[in-house]
Amino acid sequence: MSNFVVSARKYRPIRFDSVVGQGHVANTLKKAISSDHLAQAFLFCGPRGVGKTTCARILAKVLNCERPTSETEPCDECDSCKAFRENASLNVYELDAASNNSVEHIRALIEQVRFAPQRGKYKIYIIDEVHMLSTAAFNAFLKTLEEPPSYAIFILATTEKHKIIPTILSRCQIFDFNRIQVSDMSAHLRRICEQEGITPEEEALHVIAQKADGALRDALSIFDRIVSFTGDTLTYAAVIENLNILDYDYYFKITDAFLMEDTAGLFVIFDTILRKGFDTEVFLNGLAMHLRNLLVCKDSQTLQLMELTGNIRARYAQQAQLSPKSFLMTALSLVNDCDIHFKMARNKRLHIEIYLLKMAYINRMMRMQNTAAVTGAGAEKKNPNIVESGQNTAQNAANQQQNLPKAQERPLTGLEKIKQAKAQAQEADILANIKEQAKQELEQKAKEAALQFDFTDVNLALLWGEYLATLPDGINKSYYATAKVSLAEDGSEQVNLVVISTLAKDDISRNMGLLAKLRQRFSKPNLQFHFSVELLQQNTESSPAAMSPDEKRRLAENMLIEENPFVKDFKELFGLDFKNK
Repeated sequence: MSNFVVSARKYRPIRFDSVVGQGHVANTLKKAISSDHLAQAFLFCGPRGVGKTTCARILAKVLNCERPTSETEPCDECDSCKAFRENASLNVYELDAASNNSVEHIRALIEQVRFAPQRGKYKIYIIDEVHMLSTAAFNAFLKTLEEPPSYAIFILATTEKHKIIPTILSRCQIFDFNRIQVSDMSAHLRRICEQEGITPEEEALHVIAQKADGALRDALSIFDRIVSFTGDTLTYAAVIENLNILDYDYYFKITDAFLMEDTAGLFVIFDTILRKGFDTEVFLNGLAMHLRNLLVCKDSQTLQLMELTGNIRARYAQQAQLSPKSFLMTALSLVNDCDIHFKMARNKRLHIEIYLLKMAYINRMMRMQNTAAVTGAGAEKKNPNIVESGQNTAQNAANQQQNLPKAQERPLTGLEKIKQAKAQAQEADILANIKEQAKQELEQKAKEAALQFDFTDVNLALLWGEYLATLPDGINKSYYATAKVSLAEDGSEQVNLVVISTLAKDDISRNMGLLAKLRQRFSKPNLQFHFSVELLQQNTESSPAAMSPDEKRRLAENMLIEENPFVKDFKELFGLDFKNK
Protein backbone atom coordinates (compact mmCIF):
# COMPACT_ATOMS: atom_id res chain seq x y z
CA MET A 1 0.00 0.00 0.00
CA SER A 2 1.19 3.49 -0.86
CA ASN A 3 1.60 5.99 1.94
CA PHE A 4 -1.54 8.15 1.91
CA VAL A 5 -1.18 11.75 3.07
CA VAL A 6 -4.33 13.49 4.21
CA SER A 7 -5.30 16.63 2.31
CA ALA A 8 -4.85 18.83 5.40
CA ARG A 9 -1.11 18.00 5.33
CA LYS A 10 -0.65 17.48 1.60
CA TYR A 11 -2.14 20.86 0.66
CA ARG A 12 -0.96 22.83 3.66
CA PRO A 13 0.02 26.36 2.49
CA ILE A 14 3.75 27.07 2.27
CA ARG A 15 3.44 30.72 1.23
CA PHE A 16 1.44 33.62 2.60
CA ASP A 17 -0.37 33.97 -0.74
CA SER A 18 -1.81 30.46 -0.44
CA VAL A 19 -3.28 30.97 3.05
CA VAL A 20 -7.07 30.72 2.81
CA GLY A 21 -9.29 33.39 4.34
CA GLN A 22 -6.64 35.16 6.46
CA GLY A 23 -5.45 37.87 4.09
CA HIS A 24 -5.42 40.54 6.80
CA VAL A 25 -2.92 38.55 8.88
CA ALA A 26 -0.73 37.54 5.94
CA ASN A 27 -0.49 41.10 4.55
CA THR A 28 0.35 42.59 7.96
CA LEU A 29 3.13 40.07 8.56
CA LYS A 30 4.59 40.58 5.09
CA LYS A 31 4.68 44.34 5.52
CA ALA A 32 6.25 44.02 8.97
CA ILE A 33 9.00 41.81 7.52
CA SER A 34 9.68 44.07 4.54
CA SER A 35 9.82 47.20 6.73
CA ASP A 36 11.85 45.46 9.46
CA HIS A 37 9.25 46.22 12.15
CA LEU A 38 8.97 42.75 13.60
CA ALA A 39 7.82 42.20 17.14
CA GLN A 40 9.66 39.64 19.24
CA ALA A 41 6.50 37.90 20.48
CA PHE A 42 3.33 37.12 18.50
CA LEU A 43 0.05 35.66 19.71
CA PHE A 44 -2.16 34.03 17.05
CA CYS A 45 -5.76 33.61 18.30
CA GLY A 46 -8.75 32.06 16.60
CA PRO A 47 -10.94 28.94 16.18
CA ARG A 48 -9.51 25.56 15.34
CA GLY A 49 -8.41 24.77 11.81
CA VAL A 50 -8.16 28.34 10.49
CA GLY A 51 -4.39 28.51 9.86
CA LYS A 52 -2.71 29.75 13.06
CA THR A 53 0.09 27.18 13.13
CA THR A 54 0.39 27.33 9.34
CA CYS A 55 1.00 31.09 9.39
CA ALA A 56 3.49 30.65 12.25
CA ARG A 57 5.51 28.15 10.17
CA ILE A 58 5.42 30.33 7.06
CA LEU A 59 6.61 33.31 9.13
CA ALA A 60 9.47 31.23 10.56
CA LYS A 61 10.40 30.03 7.10
CA VAL A 62 10.47 33.56 5.62
CA LEU A 63 12.55 35.01 8.46
CA ASN A 64 15.41 32.57 7.86
CA CYS A 65 15.10 32.39 4.07
CA GLU A 66 18.37 33.34 2.41
CA ARG A 67 16.76 34.73 -0.76
CA PRO A 68 13.19 35.88 -0.05
CA THR A 69 11.16 37.06 -3.06
CA SER A 70 10.12 40.63 -3.72
CA GLU A 71 6.63 39.75 -2.37
CA THR A 72 8.22 38.72 0.95
CA GLU A 73 7.66 35.03 0.32
CA PRO A 74 10.15 32.17 0.95
CA CYS A 75 12.15 31.12 -2.08
CA ASP A 76 11.78 27.42 -1.16
CA GLU A 77 15.14 26.71 -2.80
CA CYS A 78 17.83 27.83 -0.33
CA ASP A 79 19.36 25.51 2.27
CA SER A 80 17.27 27.03 5.06
CA CYS A 81 13.99 26.48 3.18
CA LYS A 82 14.98 22.93 2.25
CA ALA A 83 15.90 22.13 5.85
CA PHE A 84 12.59 23.56 7.02
CA ARG A 85 10.68 21.54 4.40
CA GLU A 86 12.39 18.36 5.59
CA ASN A 87 11.78 19.18 9.30
CA ALA A 88 15.55 19.38 9.84
CA SER A 89 15.90 23.07 10.66
CA LEU A 90 17.87 23.82 13.83
CA ASN A 91 16.48 27.34 14.10
CA VAL A 92 12.78 26.46 14.47
CA TYR A 93 11.48 24.81 17.65
CA GLU A 94 7.87 23.69 18.05
CA LEU A 95 6.42 22.96 21.48
CA ASP A 96 3.00 21.47 22.13
CA ALA A 97 1.91 23.12 25.38
CA ALA A 98 -0.96 20.67 25.77
CA SER A 99 1.50 17.91 26.69
CA ASN A 100 4.48 20.04 27.76
CA ASN A 101 2.91 22.50 30.16
CA SER A 102 5.04 22.28 33.28
CA VAL A 103 7.67 24.66 34.64
CA GLU A 104 10.45 22.21 33.70
CA HIS A 105 9.49 22.28 30.03
CA ILE A 106 9.54 26.09 29.94
CA ARG A 107 12.87 26.21 31.76
CA ALA A 108 14.36 23.83 29.18
CA LEU A 109 13.08 26.12 26.41
CA ILE A 110 14.60 29.16 28.14
CA GLU A 111 17.96 27.39 28.31
CA GLN A 112 17.87 26.93 24.53
CA VAL A 113 17.13 30.63 24.03
CA ARG A 114 20.54 31.48 25.53
CA PHE A 115 22.36 30.04 22.49
CA ALA A 116 22.53 32.10 19.26
CA PRO A 117 21.72 30.41 15.94
CA GLN A 118 24.66 28.69 14.25
CA ARG A 119 23.26 29.46 10.83
CA GLY A 120 20.62 31.96 9.87
CA LYS A 121 19.44 35.14 11.48
CA TYR A 122 16.67 34.10 13.90
CA LYS A 123 15.70 31.32 16.23
CA ILE A 124 11.91 30.94 16.19
CA TYR A 125 9.97 29.23 19.00
CA ILE A 126 6.41 28.15 18.12
CA ILE A 127 4.31 27.21 21.17
CA ASP A 128 0.97 25.69 20.18
CA GLU A 129 -2.07 25.58 22.52
CA VAL A 130 -0.25 28.00 24.82
CA HIS A 131 -3.32 28.42 27.04
CA MET A 132 -2.61 24.92 28.44
CA LEU A 133 0.51 26.13 30.26
CA SER A 134 0.24 26.14 34.03
CA THR A 135 0.32 29.38 35.98
CA ALA A 136 3.81 28.60 37.25
CA ALA A 137 5.00 27.96 33.68
CA PHE A 138 3.53 31.28 32.53
CA ASN A 139 5.30 33.12 35.34
CA ALA A 140 8.61 31.42 34.53
CA PHE A 141 8.20 32.50 30.90
CA LEU A 142 7.42 36.18 31.61
CA LYS A 143 10.91 37.62 31.87
CA THR A 144 12.25 35.87 28.78
CA LEU A 145 9.17 36.89 26.79
CA GLU A 146 9.56 40.54 27.81
CA GLU A 147 13.31 40.86 27.13
CA PRO A 148 14.39 38.09 24.75
CA PRO A 149 17.68 38.13 22.83
CA SER A 150 17.61 39.99 19.52
CA TYR A 151 17.74 36.74 17.57
CA ALA A 152 14.80 35.06 19.39
CA ILE A 153 11.20 35.34 18.21
CA PHE A 154 8.28 33.66 19.99
CA ILE A 155 5.05 32.74 18.18
CA LEU A 156 2.26 31.60 20.49
CA ALA A 157 -0.94 30.02 19.15
CA THR A 158 -4.20 29.44 21.05
CA THR A 159 -7.87 28.76 20.54
CA GLU A 160 -8.83 30.19 23.95
CA LYS A 161 -7.39 33.65 24.34
CA HIS A 162 -9.35 34.36 27.52
CA LYS A 163 -7.38 31.69 29.41
CA ILE A 164 -4.04 33.46 28.94
CA ILE A 165 -2.98 35.68 31.82
CA PRO A 166 -2.91 39.45 31.11
CA THR A 167 0.83 39.74 31.75
CA ILE A 168 1.47 37.44 28.78
CA LEU A 169 -1.03 39.26 26.55
CA SER A 170 0.61 42.62 27.25
CA ARG A 171 3.98 41.32 26.01
CA CYS A 172 2.67 39.99 22.66
CA GLN A 173 1.52 41.42 19.35
CA ILE A 174 -1.93 39.85 18.98
CA PHE A 175 -3.42 38.65 15.67
CA ASP A 176 -7.05 37.49 15.58
CA PHE A 177 -7.81 34.87 12.93
CA ASN A 178 -11.29 34.77 11.38
CA ARG A 179 -13.53 31.82 10.69
CA ILE A 180 -13.11 30.92 7.04
CA GLN A 181 -16.03 31.81 4.78
CA VAL A 182 -17.97 29.11 2.96
CA SER A 183 -17.11 30.63 -0.42
CA ASP A 184 -13.36 30.60 0.34
CA MET A 185 -13.46 26.97 1.46
CA SER A 186 -15.47 25.94 -1.61
CA ALA A 187 -12.92 27.60 -3.89
CA HIS A 188 -10.02 25.88 -2.08
CA LEU A 189 -11.73 22.48 -2.34
CA ARG A 190 -12.33 23.11 -6.04
CA ARG A 191 -8.62 23.72 -6.60
CA ILE A 192 -7.78 20.48 -4.79
CA CYS A 193 -10.27 18.60 -6.96
CA GLU A 194 -8.56 19.93 -10.08
CA GLN A 195 -5.18 18.71 -8.86
CA GLU A 196 -6.56 15.31 -7.79
CA GLY A 197 -8.58 14.76 -10.98
CA ILE A 198 -11.93 14.71 -9.18
CA THR A 199 -15.12 15.96 -10.82
CA PRO A 200 -17.18 17.78 -8.16
CA GLU A 201 -20.69 19.21 -8.10
CA GLU A 202 -20.84 22.79 -6.86
CA GLU A 203 -23.59 21.96 -4.37
CA ALA A 204 -21.48 19.12 -2.94
CA LEU A 205 -18.53 21.40 -2.22
CA HIS A 206 -20.86 23.98 -0.71
CA VAL A 207 -22.39 21.44 1.70
CA ILE A 208 -18.93 20.26 2.81
CA ALA A 209 -17.87 23.87 3.46
CA GLN A 210 -21.06 24.54 5.45
CA LYS A 211 -20.61 21.39 7.51
CA ALA A 212 -17.03 22.42 8.42
CA ASP A 213 -18.40 25.48 10.25
CA GLY A 214 -15.50 27.81 9.44
CA ALA A 215 -12.64 25.32 9.98
CA LEU A 216 -10.72 24.50 6.79
CA ARG A 217 -9.00 21.50 8.40
CA ASP A 218 -12.43 19.99 9.19
CA ALA A 219 -13.52 20.64 5.60
CA LEU A 220 -10.48 18.79 4.25
CA SER A 221 -11.08 15.86 6.59
CA ILE A 222 -14.70 15.61 5.42
CA PHE A 223 -13.52 15.91 1.82
CA ASP A 224 -11.12 12.96 2.22
CA ARG A 225 -13.83 10.83 3.80
CA ILE A 226 -16.36 11.45 1.05
CA VAL A 227 -13.84 11.01 -1.77
CA SER A 228 -13.03 7.60 -0.30
CA PHE A 229 -16.76 6.83 -0.54
CA THR A 230 -17.53 8.29 -3.98
CA GLY A 231 -14.27 7.95 -5.93
CA ASP A 232 -13.51 10.37 -8.76
CA THR A 233 -16.99 11.95 -8.85
CA LEU A 234 -18.13 14.06 -5.94
CA THR A 235 -21.93 14.36 -6.07
CA TYR A 236 -24.38 16.27 -3.92
CA ALA A 237 -26.45 13.14 -3.27
CA ALA A 238 -23.40 11.23 -2.02
CA VAL A 239 -22.39 14.08 0.27
CA ILE A 240 -25.77 14.43 2.00
CA GLU A 241 -26.04 10.65 2.30
CA ASN A 242 -22.57 10.28 3.79
CA LEU A 243 -22.94 13.25 6.17
CA ASN A 244 -26.57 12.39 7.04
CA ILE A 245 -27.76 15.88 6.12
CA LEU A 246 -31.37 16.82 5.35
CA ASP A 247 -31.68 17.80 1.72
CA TYR A 248 -32.83 21.31 0.79
CA ASP A 249 -35.60 19.67 -1.20
CA TYR A 250 -37.43 18.51 1.95
CA TYR A 251 -37.73 22.06 3.25
CA PHE A 252 -38.87 23.39 -0.12
CA LYS A 253 -41.58 20.71 -0.24
CA ILE A 254 -42.69 21.47 3.32
CA THR A 255 -42.96 25.20 2.52
CA ASP A 256 -45.01 24.41 -0.61
CA ALA A 257 -47.31 22.32 1.58
CA PHE A 258 -47.66 25.26 3.97
CA LEU A 259 -48.69 27.58 1.16
CA MET A 260 -51.17 25.04 -0.29
CA GLU A 261 -52.53 24.06 3.17
CA ASP A 262 -51.71 20.45 2.29
CA THR A 263 -51.78 18.86 5.76
CA ALA A 264 -51.67 15.31 4.41
CA GLY A 265 -48.54 16.10 2.41
CA LEU A 266 -46.94 17.61 5.53
CA PHE A 267 -47.45 14.43 7.51
CA VAL A 268 -46.06 12.28 4.70
CA ILE A 269 -42.91 14.43 4.30
CA PHE A 270 -42.29 14.56 8.06
CA ASP A 271 -42.75 10.79 8.33
CA THR A 272 -40.23 10.27 5.51
CA ILE A 273 -37.70 12.44 7.33
CA LEU A 274 -38.11 10.45 10.56
CA ARG A 275 -37.87 7.08 8.78
CA LYS A 276 -34.56 8.16 7.27
CA GLY A 277 -33.21 8.49 10.82
CA PHE A 278 -32.95 12.27 11.09
CA ASP A 279 -33.25 13.80 14.54
CA THR A 280 -36.29 15.99 15.20
CA GLU A 281 -34.17 18.82 16.63
CA VAL A 282 -32.05 18.83 13.47
CA PHE A 283 -35.25 19.09 11.45
CA LEU A 284 -36.51 22.04 13.54
CA ASN A 285 -33.21 23.93 13.21
CA GLY A 286 -33.12 23.29 9.48
CA LEU A 287 -36.71 24.47 9.04
CA ALA A 288 -35.99 27.66 10.99
CA MET A 289 -32.93 28.35 8.84
CA HIS A 290 -34.92 27.69 5.66
CA LEU A 291 -37.66 30.16 6.66
CA ARG A 292 -35.00 32.70 7.63
CA ASN A 293 -33.34 32.31 4.23
CA LEU A 294 -36.69 32.86 2.50
CA LEU A 295 -37.20 36.04 4.50
CA VAL A 296 -33.72 37.24 3.53
CA CYS A 297 -34.44 36.43 -0.13
CA LYS A 298 -37.50 38.69 -0.18
CA ASP A 299 -35.18 41.56 -1.14
CA SER A 300 -32.80 41.37 -4.09
CA GLN A 301 -30.12 43.21 -2.10
CA THR A 302 -30.10 40.73 0.80
CA LEU A 303 -30.26 37.84 -1.65
CA GLN A 304 -26.60 38.44 -2.41
CA LEU A 305 -25.77 37.81 1.26
CA MET A 306 -26.87 34.18 1.02
CA GLU A 307 -23.95 31.76 0.96
CA LEU A 308 -25.60 29.49 -1.59
CA THR A 309 -24.82 28.15 -5.03
CA GLY A 310 -26.51 29.56 -8.11
CA ASN A 311 -29.21 26.88 -8.50
CA ILE A 312 -30.19 26.85 -4.82
CA ARG A 313 -30.18 30.66 -4.66
CA ALA A 314 -32.53 30.84 -7.65
CA ARG A 315 -34.86 28.32 -6.05
CA TYR A 316 -34.92 30.29 -2.82
CA ALA A 317 -35.69 33.48 -4.72
CA GLN A 318 -38.58 31.81 -6.54
CA GLN A 319 -40.20 30.41 -3.38
CA ALA A 320 -39.62 33.68 -1.52
CA GLN A 321 -41.74 35.50 -4.09
CA LEU A 322 -44.61 33.07 -3.44
CA SER A 323 -44.36 33.42 0.36
CA PRO A 324 -45.89 36.53 1.98
CA LYS A 325 -43.61 38.24 4.47
CA SER A 326 -46.32 38.05 7.14
CA PHE A 327 -46.48 34.26 6.66
CA LEU A 328 -42.69 33.88 6.99
CA MET A 329 -42.48 35.99 10.15
CA THR A 330 -45.39 34.15 11.80
CA ALA A 331 -43.95 30.76 10.81
CA LEU A 332 -40.56 31.70 12.24
CA SER A 333 -42.24 32.67 15.51
CA LEU A 334 -44.07 29.33 15.65
CA VAL A 335 -40.87 27.36 14.95
CA ASN A 336 -39.16 29.27 17.75
CA ASP A 337 -42.02 28.48 20.16
CA CYS A 338 -41.90 24.82 19.11
CA ASP A 339 -38.18 24.68 19.81
CA ILE A 340 -38.57 26.36 23.22
CA HIS A 341 -41.25 23.90 24.41
CA PHE A 342 -39.76 20.87 22.63
CA LYS A 343 -37.82 19.50 25.61
CA MET A 344 -40.88 19.59 27.87
CA ALA A 345 -43.08 17.68 25.40
CA ARG A 346 -43.58 13.99 26.13
CA ASN A 347 -44.66 13.08 22.61
CA LYS A 348 -42.01 14.83 20.50
CA ARG A 349 -43.48 13.83 17.16
CA LEU A 350 -47.00 14.99 18.01
CA HIS A 351 -45.59 18.23 19.39
CA ILE A 352 -43.91 19.06 16.08
CA GLU A 353 -46.91 17.92 14.00
CA ILE A 354 -49.22 20.29 15.91
CA TYR A 355 -46.97 23.23 15.11
CA LEU A 356 -46.71 22.13 11.46
CA LEU A 357 -50.52 22.22 11.28
CA LYS A 358 -50.55 25.71 12.80
CA MET A 359 -48.09 26.90 10.15
CA ALA A 360 -50.19 25.33 7.39
CA TYR A 361 -53.17 27.54 8.33
CA ILE A 362 -51.35 30.83 8.81
CA ASN A 363 -52.57 32.31 5.51
CA ARG A 364 -56.16 31.26 6.19
CA MET A 365 -56.14 32.88 9.62
CA MET A 366 -54.83 36.09 8.13
CA ARG A 367 -57.57 36.09 5.49
CA MET A 368 -60.17 35.58 8.23
CA GLN A 369 -58.76 38.48 10.22
CA ASN A 370 -58.90 40.78 7.22
CA THR A 371 -62.47 39.65 6.46
CA ALA A 372 -63.48 40.30 10.06
CA ALA A 373 -61.91 43.75 9.90
CA VAL A 374 -63.89 44.64 6.77
CA THR A 375 -67.17 43.26 8.17
CA GLY A 376 -66.69 44.99 11.51
CA ALA A 377 -66.13 48.29 9.78
CA GLY A 378 -69.38 47.81 7.84
CA ALA A 379 -71.33 47.11 11.04
CA GLU A 380 -69.95 50.26 12.64
CA LYS A 381 -71.13 52.26 9.64
CA LYS A 382 -74.71 51.03 10.17
CA ASN A 383 -74.67 51.86 13.89
CA PRO A 384 -75.78 55.50 14.42
CA ASN A 385 -73.86 55.65 17.71
CA ILE A 386 -70.47 55.05 15.97
CA VAL A 387 -68.60 57.93 14.37
CA GLU A 388 -68.23 58.05 10.60
CA SER A 389 -64.47 57.52 10.83
CA GLY A 390 -65.20 53.79 10.61
CA GLN A 391 -65.61 54.20 6.85
CA ASN A 392 -61.92 55.01 6.48
CA THR A 393 -60.94 51.97 8.56
CA ALA A 394 -63.07 49.66 6.44
CA GLN A 395 -61.67 51.12 3.23
CA ASN A 396 -58.09 50.73 4.45
CA ALA A 397 -58.71 47.13 5.49
CA ALA A 398 -60.25 46.36 2.10
CA ASN A 399 -57.28 47.92 0.32
CA GLN A 400 -54.86 45.90 2.44
CA GLN A 401 -56.73 42.71 1.61
CA GLN A 402 -56.56 43.49 -2.12
CA ASN A 403 -52.84 44.28 -1.88
CA LEU A 404 -51.93 41.02 -0.10
CA PRO A 405 -49.29 39.04 -2.05
CA LYS A 406 -50.70 36.03 -3.84
CA ALA A 407 -49.38 32.68 -2.63
CA GLN A 408 -49.32 31.14 -6.11
CA GLU A 409 -49.82 32.38 -9.67
CA ARG A 410 -49.36 29.11 -11.54
CA PRO A 411 -52.40 27.16 -12.93
CA LEU A 412 -54.16 25.15 -10.23
CA THR A 413 -54.44 21.38 -10.42
CA GLY A 414 -57.74 19.57 -9.92
CA LEU A 415 -56.96 18.72 -6.30
CA GLU A 416 -55.94 22.30 -5.59
CA LYS A 417 -59.18 23.61 -7.15
CA ILE A 418 -61.23 21.33 -4.87
CA LYS A 419 -59.28 22.53 -1.83
CA GLN A 420 -59.74 26.15 -2.92
CA ALA A 421 -63.51 25.64 -3.30
CA LYS A 422 -63.73 24.08 0.16
CA ALA A 423 -61.76 26.96 1.64
CA GLN A 424 -64.04 29.52 -0.04
CA ALA A 425 -67.13 27.72 1.30
CA GLN A 426 -65.69 27.72 4.81
CA GLU A 427 -64.87 31.42 4.49
CA ALA A 428 -68.46 32.12 3.42
CA ASP A 429 -69.78 30.32 6.51
CA ILE A 430 -67.39 32.23 8.73
CA LEU A 431 -68.46 35.53 7.14
CA ALA A 432 -72.15 34.68 7.73
CA ASN A 433 -71.42 33.90 11.40
CA ILE A 434 -69.56 37.19 11.81
CA LYS A 435 -72.50 39.12 10.31
CA GLU A 436 -74.95 37.35 12.63
CA GLN A 437 -72.83 38.20 15.66
CA ALA A 438 -72.65 41.84 14.59
CA LYS A 439 -76.46 41.91 14.23
CA GLN A 440 -76.93 40.46 17.71
CA GLU A 441 -74.53 43.03 19.19
CA LEU A 442 -76.51 45.88 17.59
CA GLU A 443 -79.77 44.49 18.96
CA GLN A 444 -78.28 44.17 22.44
CA LYS A 445 -77.06 47.78 22.33
CA ALA A 446 -80.53 48.92 21.26
CA LYS A 447 -82.11 47.08 24.19
CA GLU A 448 -79.67 48.66 26.60
CA ALA A 449 -80.41 52.10 25.19
CA ALA A 450 -84.17 51.50 25.72
CA LEU A 451 -83.56 50.65 29.38
CA GLN A 452 -81.82 53.92 30.15
CA PHE A 453 -83.50 56.42 32.53
CA ASP A 454 -83.64 60.18 32.68
CA PHE A 455 -81.53 61.69 35.47
CA THR A 456 -84.38 62.60 37.93
CA ASP A 457 -85.15 62.02 41.60
CA VAL A 458 -88.16 59.88 40.70
CA ASN A 459 -86.08 57.51 38.56
CA LEU A 460 -83.38 57.47 41.25
CA ALA A 461 -85.88 56.32 43.85
CA LEU A 462 -87.22 53.73 41.40
CA LEU A 463 -83.76 52.28 40.66
CA TRP A 464 -82.87 52.35 44.37
CA GLY A 465 -85.97 50.31 45.23
CA GLU A 466 -85.29 47.93 42.32
CA TYR A 467 -81.76 47.30 43.56
CA LEU A 468 -82.97 46.91 47.19
CA ALA A 469 -85.34 44.11 46.09
CA THR A 470 -82.48 42.16 44.47
CA LEU A 471 -80.03 42.35 47.41
CA PRO A 472 -78.79 38.83 48.31
CA ASP A 473 -78.79 37.36 51.81
CA GLY A 474 -75.85 38.28 53.98
CA ILE A 475 -76.06 42.01 53.23
CA ASN A 476 -77.55 44.37 55.85
CA LYS A 477 -80.57 45.62 53.93
CA SER A 478 -81.48 48.10 56.68
CA TYR A 479 -78.56 50.28 55.63
CA TYR A 480 -80.10 50.67 52.16
CA ALA A 481 -83.73 50.83 53.34
CA THR A 482 -83.09 53.65 55.83
CA ALA A 483 -80.87 55.69 53.49
CA LYS A 484 -82.32 58.87 52.01
CA VAL A 485 -81.25 59.36 48.38
CA SER A 486 -81.53 62.45 46.23
CA LEU A 487 -79.77 64.17 43.34
CA ALA A 488 -77.52 67.16 43.83
CA GLU A 489 -79.39 70.43 43.58
CA ASP A 490 -76.71 72.06 41.40
CA GLY A 491 -77.29 69.49 38.62
CA SER A 492 -73.87 67.83 38.96
CA GLU A 493 -73.38 64.07 38.52
CA GLN A 494 -73.76 63.35 42.24
CA VAL A 495 -76.13 61.31 44.41
CA ASN A 496 -76.59 62.54 48.01
CA LEU A 497 -77.06 59.78 50.59
CA VAL A 498 -78.12 60.42 54.19
CA VAL A 499 -77.36 57.29 56.24
CA ILE A 500 -77.96 56.40 59.88
CA SER A 501 -74.35 55.46 60.80
CA THR A 502 -70.78 55.33 59.64
CA LEU A 503 -71.16 51.55 59.29
CA ALA A 504 -73.90 52.11 56.73
CA LYS A 505 -71.72 54.65 54.93
CA ASP A 506 -68.77 52.22 54.72
CA ASP A 507 -70.94 49.35 53.53
CA ILE A 508 -72.65 51.31 50.74
CA SER A 509 -69.43 53.03 49.62
CA ARG A 510 -67.80 49.60 49.12
CA ASN A 511 -70.71 48.43 46.94
CA MET A 512 -69.26 49.23 43.51
CA GLY A 513 -71.98 47.16 41.81
CA LEU A 514 -74.66 49.62 42.87
CA LEU A 515 -72.67 52.59 41.65
CA ALA A 516 -71.91 50.85 38.34
CA LYS A 517 -75.60 50.10 37.82
CA LEU A 518 -76.64 53.70 38.43
CA ARG A 519 -73.94 54.96 36.06
CA GLN A 520 -75.09 52.59 33.32
CA ARG A 521 -78.84 53.23 33.66
CA PHE A 522 -78.43 57.00 33.84
CA SER A 523 -75.60 57.08 31.22
CA LYS A 524 -73.48 59.03 33.71
CA PRO A 525 -69.97 57.48 33.72
CA ASN A 526 -68.69 60.02 36.29
CA LEU A 527 -71.54 59.61 38.78
CA GLN A 528 -70.38 59.64 42.45
CA PHE A 529 -71.90 59.18 45.92
CA HIS A 530 -71.83 61.95 48.57
CA PHE A 531 -72.51 60.72 52.10
CA SER A 532 -73.75 62.45 55.24
CA VAL A 533 -74.50 60.71 58.55
CA GLU A 534 -77.55 61.62 60.72
CA LEU A 535 -78.19 59.53 63.83
CA LEU A 536 -81.82 58.51 64.56
CA GLN A 537 -83.53 60.56 67.33
CA GLN A 538 -85.57 58.74 70.05
CA ASN A 539 -89.17 59.83 70.76
CA THR A 540 -89.23 61.76 74.07
CA GLU A 541 -92.55 60.14 75.11
CA SER A 542 -91.02 56.65 75.01
CA SER A 543 -87.55 57.58 76.14
CA PRO A 544 -86.02 55.77 79.17
CA ALA A 545 -86.08 59.01 81.17
CA ALA A 546 -89.94 59.12 81.10
CA MET A 547 -90.30 55.47 82.32
CA SER A 548 -91.01 54.45 85.89
CA PRO A 549 -88.51 52.26 87.78
CA ASP A 550 -90.76 49.19 87.44
CA GLU A 551 -91.11 49.79 83.69
CA LYS A 552 -87.33 50.11 83.36
CA ARG A 553 -86.84 46.85 85.31
CA ARG A 554 -89.34 44.94 83.18
CA LEU A 555 -87.81 46.32 79.99
CA ALA A 556 -84.31 45.33 81.06
CA GLU A 557 -85.56 41.87 82.18
CA ASN A 558 -87.25 41.23 78.85
CA MET A 559 -84.22 42.39 76.89
CA LEU A 560 -81.87 40.16 78.94
CA ILE A 561 -84.13 37.10 78.56
CA GLU A 562 -84.52 37.78 74.83
CA GLU A 563 -80.76 37.88 74.34
CA ASN A 564 -80.00 34.99 76.76
CA PRO A 565 -82.93 32.49 76.98
CA PHE A 566 -81.18 30.37 79.67
CA VAL A 567 -81.62 33.26 82.16
CA LYS A 568 -85.37 32.54 82.37
CA ASP A 569 -84.77 28.86 83.25
CA PHE A 570 -82.11 29.82 85.79
CA LYS A 571 -84.56 32.31 87.44
CA GLU A 572 -87.42 29.80 87.72
CA LEU A 573 -85.15 26.98 88.96
CA PHE A 574 -83.75 28.96 91.91
CA GLY A 575 -86.74 31.26 92.50
CA LEU A 576 -84.80 34.40 91.75
CA ASP A 577 -86.07 37.85 90.82
CA PHE A 578 -84.66 41.11 89.52
CA LYS A 579 -84.37 44.03 91.87
CA ASN A 580 -84.14 47.73 91.21
CA LYS A 581 -80.88 49.30 92.12
